[in-house]
This record gives sequence, structure tokens and C-alpha cells, in this order.
Amino acid sequence: MEQTNLILVDKTVLPDVYSKVLAAKTMLTNGVVKSSSDAARAVGISRSAFYKYKDFVFGYNDKAGGRILSFHAVLSDTPGVLSSLIGELYKAGANILTLNQNIPIGGAASVSVSIRTDGLRMTAGELLGNILSLNGVLTIEEISGA
Repeated sequence: MEQTNLILVDKTVLPDVYSKVLAAKTMLTNGVVKSSSDAARAVGISRSAFYKYKDFVFGYNDKAGGRILSFHAVLSDTPGVLSSLIGELYKAGANILTLNQNIPIGGAASVSVSIRTDGLRMTAGELLGNILSLNGVLTIEEISGA
């Protein structure tokens, strides 16, 4: 069994460079800066320090939280079915990352959904069961998950 090399440390006891690398990565992700050079300059570290640590420093939510569940469902071509599915995700505390519905064919439309599950108030299995029980949801299948 592979052993993890990760530890959780309060950032106040670490050298500032680690927090600055996280800040630079966030700036890049959010589009505040265009390049890693600009990000490093903006937070006050060298490019070499950024590249040295960028693949090894993560915010807590980047690694510990943020589990993603992807599933596929077939919905009847009836008004409000997709809205009911989205409402069920909201009630469960899921954060929708992607949602793609295809054009209905033969009275049914396929939907692919990816959600973050770190805020769920139930298990992924319970959520999928709740969605399947909605009026108009014909099938549901987990693709990959938390």
C-alpha cells in the first residue's frame, strides 16, 4: 500500500515563500496575471522559487476537500425535470462544476453532471438515489466519484 507524503501544517509556522506560492497560483488560476513570471513578481518571490514549490504546495481545499462526483442521467423531455435535478443538488449542498444536457431524442435527454461533494449533507449514494426518485428521471449512473 502506497503511503502518502502529505502533512497538514498551519501556514503561520512556515516561511512566507509557501504562502506566496499559493497566492501566485491563485492569481494564475483566477486570471489576475497572465504568466507565472508575472505572478511571482506580483507576490514578491523569484521565478525559481515559484517553480521549485508550485507542484508541491497546495491549499487545504485543493487536496483535502474538493472531491468530485460525475454522473450521467437520462431525463424525460418534460418541463421542469432538469430544474428539479438542479434543485436536488442545491438541497444536498453540492456545488455544480459542469452540467451538459443533450437535445432530447425520442422523448428523453441525456445529462452529464460534475459536482464538488465537499459540502454534501449526505452520501453520494444517497444523493444519486434522491435524484433517481425525482419525477422524470429515468436512469442515473455514476461515472466517477468521491
